[in-house]
Amino acid sequence: MPRALTACAMLEPGLRAGPESPDPHVESGPLESGPEPAYALPVEDVPRRHRTSLQAGLTGAEARHRLARVGPNVIATKERASALALLLHQFASPVVYLLAAACALSLYFGDWHEATAVIAVLAVNTGLGFFTELRAARSVEGLRALGTRSARVRRDGHVRVLAAEDLVPGDIVLIEGGDAVPADLRLVETSNLGADESTLTGESVPVEKSVDPVAANTRLAERSSMLFRGTLVIRGSGTGVVVATGSGTELGGVSRLVEQAAPDASPLERRLERLSGQMVWVVLAVAVVLAGFGVASGKDLRLMTEASIALAVAAIPEGLPIVATLTLARGMWRMARRNALIERLSAVETLGATTVILTDKTGTLTENRMTVRQLSLPSGETDLTESGSGGGPEIARLLRVAVLCNDASLGQGAGQGSGDPMEQALLRAGRTAGLERASLLRDQPLVRKHAFDAGTRMMATVHASGRGYLMAVKGAPEAVLAASRHVDDGERDRPLDEVDRDFWRRRVEDLGAKGLRVIACAGRIVDDAGTHPFEDLTFLGLVGLEDPAREGVPEAVAACRDAGIRVVMVTGDHAVTARSIAHAVGIAGRDGQVMEGGTVSEAADGLHGIAVFARVSPAEKLSLVRAYQEKGEIVAMTGDGVNDAPALKQADIGVAMGRRGTDVAREAAAMVLLDDAFPTIVGAIREGRVIFDNIRRFAAYLLACNLSEVMVIGLAVLSALPLPILPLQILYLNVVTDVFPAFALAMGEGRDDILKRPPRDPKEPILGRPQWVRIALHAAVMTAATFAALVVAEFWLALDRASVVTVTFLTLAFAQLWQVFNMRASGSQAFRNEVTRNPWVWAALLLCTVLLVGPAYAPSLGTVLGLVPPDLGMWVLILSASLMPLLLVQLGAMFAGMRKRDGQA
Repeated sequence: MPRALTACAMLEPGLRAGPESPDPHVESGPLESGPEPAYALPVEDVPRRHRTSLQAGLTGAEARHRLARVGPNVIATKERASALALLLHQFASPVVYLLAAACALSLYFGDWHEATAVIAVLAVNTGLGFFTELRAARSVEGLRALGTRSARVRRDGHVRVLAAEDLVPGDIVLIEGGDAVPADLRLVETSNLGADESTLTGESVPVEKSVDPVAANTRLAERSSMLFRGTLVIRGSGTGVVVATGSGTELGGVSRLVEQAAPDASPLERRLERLSGQMVWVVLAVAVVLAGFGVASGKDLRLMTEASIALAVAAIPEGLPIVATLTLARGMWRMARRNALIERLSAVETLGATTVILTDKTGTLTENRMTVRQLSLPSGETDLTESGSGGGPEIARLLRVAVLCNDASLGQGAGQGSGDPMEQALLRAGRTAGLERASLLRDQPLVRKHAFDAGTRMMATVHASGRGYLMAVKGAPEAVLAASRHVDDGERDRPLDEVDRDFWRRRVEDLGAKGLRVIACAGRIVDDAGTHPFEDLTFLGLVGLEDPAREGVPEAVAACRDAGIRVVMVTGDHAVTARSIAHAVGIAGRDGQVMEGGTVSEAADGLHGIAVFARVSPAEKLSLVRAYQEKGEIVAMTGDGVNDAPALKQADIGVAMGRRGTDVAREAAAMVLLDDAFPTIVGAIREGRVIFDNIRRFAAYLLACNLSEVMVIGLAVLSALPLPILPLQILYLNVVTDVFPAFALAMGEGRDDILKRPPRDPKEPILGRPQWVRIALHAAVMTAATFAALVVAEFWLALDRASVVTVTFLTLAFAQLWQVFNMRASGSQAFRNEVTRNPWVWAALLLCTVLLVGPAYAPSLGTVLGLVPPDLGMWVLILSASLMPLLLVQLGAMFAGMRKRDGQA
């Protein structure tokens, strides 16, 4: 064996490595330092400098010791919102300015009771806003912890998957295409390794990596022997020694110089804030006009000024952004508990409008629990189970290549392996045949690795052998067949002619028809390890792997169909296999149309007739997303690989796989599936619809209540009647009925049939014309009921002024509470719907009732608010008048429903 290969006999993708300490279990102590940086060191000096072993890595005890000394591998990416900053933010509001103006006027006129009450209202408003924003901020911060990264690390002689924050200097990290680099690494092995370092250096051209040292004064962008934290590996594979973690990395140094950006608001939040801002100016103008009319009609200037300010405060829906933020944060947590991690807040809004889901097959629709079920050899078919026997020499040759050309590891117990599930299945199949990868590598050391490439659709490893070098190749059947010139018939290699190729293509189709995923294996003995691996190969056979459909997927696909959402399978797998799985989960019929890669561009005009796209390249995935979007569809796209990133970013909702997905895919996606399961997408879409409905519901509730207060005061001023509600009562009413019922409506679970309706138009506003018509009608009937109570109390019951004000105040207050029940969706049952089933609504009604009735019977509060204890006759009037809007609206809804059913009949 050549001397240069001896040191890397046990390495994974080894090119070369230097001498190591004879004891792989390194001792504790300070790491060696020297004048030269790690990237300038010869590769053989790197493990010595960092007191580590390339073969075994650090021991667990040494890693814990270093972690305690240097701290976790963490960089603060966003400053935690402080409680003080959130508290001060509450005072930067037009509502606060108006309340302060009311307080100043009360003090100017010498009304200390009213000034104290306004200060109390200001404190309540500020407190509610503060605690709501604090909870929402902490919720979003907590969600970030669910998206922590992991890394493949050698520890105690085994490859383990660890949290990236647990890495320490001296750890041996295995990295491959699609990974985000978890720390600064000095490379000791590379195979066709390239990295995108634009996030760090600003240069968009991918950087080729090698193990060769560079000069100590080399600028950052040219340090080819290093991988830097936060950059992305776009191809190939490699192994590196951690030389810096946390704030000690290059990214950590940059982050200290960069001012953290403020969190972005979603389009929905921006629309709500814009709505609130517009209403501020409208209401102020109305308040000024009403004050002018009031003074002109002989009303007290002080009373009208305070009433106008109170009216403006009451009419502004200051609770909209606060409750919307809480609703979005709660929705994100609910999705996270269902294994859907939202990376961007704007995705919550878009989810509810999704019309097409382009989904991968492996791991999303299937369990991604691969098992080798069948081998197709030149001599015939062989069923293979993990409990089966090793078989003959043909099987041994095929499985030897499958085990050698492999990046995964199994470990000793169940569930201890790491790497691609398909490659783990190949290792398990090899183990049943007595072929352990570690033993094979001792006999045939790994010399070079050609990582899987989406262009060639193959992977190769090169091993030292007694007869030269063995090239072990596996990949897509058509790619391996195209690279093969011979076939192993058991006794000798014979030329592979076109008849043979047709024969193997039919075998691929036969295996795919059984729902098996098919890969091909080939090999070649060469004299030079640098020979191109993908030519003049000897074809060894096919491997059929079973990956059963996930439980619950057929039901989820059916739910999408009911919700008006099309599900389309987009996979790189063979067409026959894709059709079989698509039929099993209900995406397509047994003879459903399948379009293969290479002809996707021709499908632009007939997308609705195709349920499965097979053998699709990354570029074609991007084209498909754009084609659907050009037809006005809102596209959710799933993906897991580095080559899926462009399509994930282009999609309206990019969905990355959390378990098997690459970090590049996660960076490009708006949502991460922590369980890689398709039903999780459907659950997230449902939650997105619920969130939008809840925001629309409580926005309509708030505006109807506030508009009713404006109309009551406005009509009283315009009709020259005395004010039926005092300014301070308006403020108090605004705090009680605007906050708690709105919060309760935001906590709704949604309708049972929310996935039975088609997706909404993403351009549809939160409050469209139908919603504004309902708001105006509901406000009008509440205003009419309040004036009816006023007229009865004033002219029929002949009550004194304080009692009349008490009746009108409580009538309007309870009418607004009962307004909650008018927020049920049209078409839902009157007594059993999403509002009546919401326990938070009943809790809010109980609390508000106590807060509204209590002051009337508490002498001190009653004096401040101008309320007196109602007698039985007053209560009969209050309850009957306040219930009238609810009854009228419900009767109107029933009549509209009957007309709709008659029209459909």
